Amino acid sequence: MTDVMNVSGVAKTFPPNVIALEKADLNVRRGEVHCILGANGAGKSTLLKIIAGAIRPTSGTIAIDGNTVQIGSPSEASEHGISMIYQELDLVPQLTVEQNLYLGQAPSRLGVLDKAKRRAGAIDALRRVGAGFSPDRRVETLSVANQQLTAIARSLTKQAKVIIMDEPSAALNEAELERVFEVIRELTAQGVAIIYVSHRLGELREIGDRVTVLRGGATIDTFDVEGTDDQTLVEAVVGSNRSLLERHERPPLSDRVALKVDRLKGDEGLDISGYEVRWGEISGLTGLNGSGRTSFLRSLYGVRGFTGQVEFDGESFHPSNPAQAISRGVGLVPENRKTEGLILDAPIYTNATLPMLKGTWAARHAERKRQTVPVLAQLSTKYGHPEQKTMQLSGGNQQKIVLAKWVIRGSRLLLLDEPSRGLDVGAKADLYDLVSKLAEDGAAVIVASSELDELYAHCDRIWVFHEGRNIRHFDPAVTDQDTILKAQILGEHHD
Repeated sequence: MTDVMNVSGVAKTFPPNVIALEKADLNVRRGEVHCILGANGAGKSTLLKIIAGAIRPTSGTIAIDGNTVQIGSPSEASEHGISMIYQELDLVPQLTVEQNLYLGQAPSRLGVLDKAKRRAGAIDALRRVGAGFSPDRRVETLSVANQQLTAIARSLTKQAKVIIMDEPSAALNEAELERVFEVIRELTAQGVAIIYVSHRLGELREIGDRVTVLRGGATIDTFDVEGTDDQTLVEAVVGSNRSLLERHERPPLSDRVALKVDRLKGDEGLDISGYEVRWGEISGLTGLNGSGRTSFLRSLYGVRGFTGQVEFDGESFHPSNPAQAISRGVGLVPENRKTEGLILDAPIYTNATLPMLKGTWAARHAERKRQTVPVLAQLSTKYGHPEQKTMQLSGGNQQKIVLAKWVIRGSRLLLLDEPSRGLDVGAKADLYDLVSKLAEDGAAVIVASSELDELYAHCDRIWVFHEGRNIRHFDPAVTDQDTILKAQILGEHHD
């Protein structure tokens, strides 16, 4: 296959002196699925936005079909056959599918909209992606999967040679994702190249032909997916950081109990008994979806009511709202950081000091920045300046902001609900390094996660939840993963 795109030595520096991309190389062949893999902050988003014309590079070249081109805007990228489908789909919900497909590029005749041509083009684009819905449907009435198909169809109306797909699986279930994969296969068979970004190795193996790994703003290597094992890819992503690849020894646990749950009963069958976590302990919660892990954490945070006997730091603990839990030293990192953990349009320092705002509206901005900066440095957060909007950060760095607000607040019991969801391998490693440091400094940490291998590598104890109950706990230092997995799947109860 011939190359349709060649990116050589592309770099980008943001003021005052933030290097987002140092030296990126990428060659994409016609009709292939070329995957991009890398840690949060590795430069993936910057590289893709440069290719798509959203930002201009500081240096480097881009060639399409062997000809060097200058791409200064998304419209120029479109003229060269490049289209990008962002993770947050840029569709207009109130408009019809047909209107969205030709938004900003409607065909016209003598300055008048050519409705017949637009209609024919919309029907053809929807046919090519196998869409089973009418072009007259409003986008807001479509499922997320069908909105994805609409975004892909819009790329086809632009005669795209290269379609960039940024984390397309983030909001899709398995059946919906498989349909998107079918469309990708059909498009590559027609000669369209797909640049596919995901941190899930299973997806890359199912759909990808080659994968380019970025680290520290530079291209590390390009691999054939079929002939490269997971270990090689992970090591390329994390470099010397192997904290997700093997279990680390943890300091001996304190005998002092931080949280003791004799009995906690809540809605939807939640019934937890005999659970405890000690100071300095990382306690993992595993279980199938609906097992009660999230309900348990939200109850401890005061979001959901409960009855029973719970003690925190030796005193009765029964918060009826989050403010009461926070006042006792409890912090929650919710499953969805974007809608529940952050105000994305607000500055970094505002998010990092949110729990401190109550009763302190007169607090000086300078003081809040002073509190924020050293903690962000402690968490190795990559950002430009404290006034920067939080939405401009990578997913891993956004997660660090959520954690930073509880570090600044001095929280002693941290509740982490799926903290690594949406993060790549490198960002996950950073996250768990941070969690370990917080525990070593004396905090009690409860981590609920669907990723058993992550819990196994980093937790002192792992509790299995099943149908709202905590049915068994294990010491991962002396128990193999298969034993824990069996209890998780079968819900076996051993006294």
